[in-house]
Amino acid sequence: MKEKKKYITRLKNKYRLVILNDDTFEEKLSIKLSRINVFVLVGGSVMLLSVGMIFLIAFTPLREYIPGYSSNEVRRDALKLDMRADSLSRQLALHNQQLRTIQKIIKGEDIDSAYSEVEDSGIVKPESDALEASVMENNLREFVETEDRFNIPTNQSALSHFSFFTPLNGVVTSSFNPKENHLAVDVVAEKNAPVKACLGGSVLLAQWTSETGYVLVIQHNQNLISVYKHNSALLKSQGDIVRTGEVIALIGNSGEQSTGPHLHFELWSDGYPMNPEIFIDFSK
Repeated sequence: MKEKKKYITRLKNKYRLVILNDDTFEEKLSIKLSRINVFVLVGGSVMLLSVGMIFLIAFTPLREYIPGYSSNEVRRDALKLDMRADSLSRQLALHNQQLRTIQKIIKGEDIDSAYSEVEDSGIVKPESDALEASVMENNLREFVETEDRFNIPTNQSALSHFSFFTPLNGVVTSSFNPKENHLAVDVVAEKNAPVKACLGGSVLLAQWTSETGYVLVIQHNQNLISVYKHNSALLKSQGDIVRTGEVIALIGNSGEQSTGPHLHFELWSDGYPMNPEIFIDFSK
């Protein structure tokens, strides 16, 4: 107890801080202090300094110069970039999915197998009905499916502003006929005649299939796709950029479905087959 009182007494002891001129010993400043005054002064100064630093960091632009601190603008930009990257990833996934589906269709595989490639896109493979349909319902469904199968939208107005280049000059031996499931035109020409791109675009697919031989698919603007089958040789590879009228292949007789040297030419717009003869004159 005595030691505690002694300690308190020491804290209250008065001291004088005197500043003298070293040459004349003239007193310039004299301050009476105690240990308690010193502790309070130092503690108060530290607190004021801390409050000032917090104010500068929280309410002034100086906070942006502190390492590791990110401003609201930087966070917004980072969020926008993250959303854009996510959107691009989704678009890339959809593009790859479209390419795989086109490959399956060109190879002649069952379209149901394409559903396994599109689970992430929200397209769900239709399942069998849980309830058995009546005979009348089955007949009506069969009639509607038959009508819809051949009721292909032409969408001609959407392609009217395109200036198509004739991919191959020759004789059309088989025209566009959806009722016979021939969604293309077959053009016969001289052996090894050059096949040209009807429009500029990027090569979506360039490969060999047993049914259609050497196949080349070009992606154009506004969801337009042109397909060139049964070639003897391909002069472009997947990912190449082609110009309108540029030679992309040579006419051939490749593939099990080919009956002679010719070009099997398809035109698709927004997923629907188009009649190429409406837009292109192959007899030029």
